[in-house]
Amino acid sequence: MTPQVIAAVGLGGNLDGPCGSPEATLRQAMVALGSLPRTQLLRGSSLFRTPAWGDTAQPDFINAVALLGTCLPPRELLDALLALERRFGRDRSRSAHWGPRTLDLDLLLHGGQAIDEPGLHVPHPHLHQRAFVLLPLAQIAPDLQVPGRGQVAALLARVDATGCVALPAHEADAGDGMVRGPG
Repeated sequence: MTPQVIAAVGLGGNLDGPCGSPEATLRQAMVALGSLPRTQLLRGSSLFRTPAWGDTAQPDFINAVALLGTCLPPRELLDALLALERRFGRDRSRSAHWGPRTLDLDLLLHGGQAIDEPGLHVPHPHLHQRAFVLLPLAQIAPDLQVPGRGQVAALLARVDATGCVALPAHEADAGDGMVRGPG
């Protein structure tokens, strides 16, 4: 059996989906991540409202990060994430790159592995540049190492997080059952 590793998954969305608002979608997706086979949700960050990346002529995103303990190999975990996206209303074949979406799940880290294969890049190639990922990741795992880049907290200190705002607990997180990190 594959040993359990820590995986980090970025969650984002800016369109209403089957669960309602992007906030509701991310809360439900966080719970669904914990129910993947041979996987458990270890920690979930708060929700953050962040400016759109790339195509900025769209609504702000809601973003979060989940830390998972998983025995799934990276490709199987990625496949499970893509299946969850579809379940939550995302059709990658019809969505524009960096465009609006109901749910985006990115495999950010998988243990200490560095993987560069077609369709699978771990750590996520832009992880070290994106405040909307580093901010929630630093909230729950500031000392985590990003292979080839350094510690999450140090990476966050190098990016501009202007415009990234944690949603108030009563607005974003009340009753969602998420496991909290510090903050």
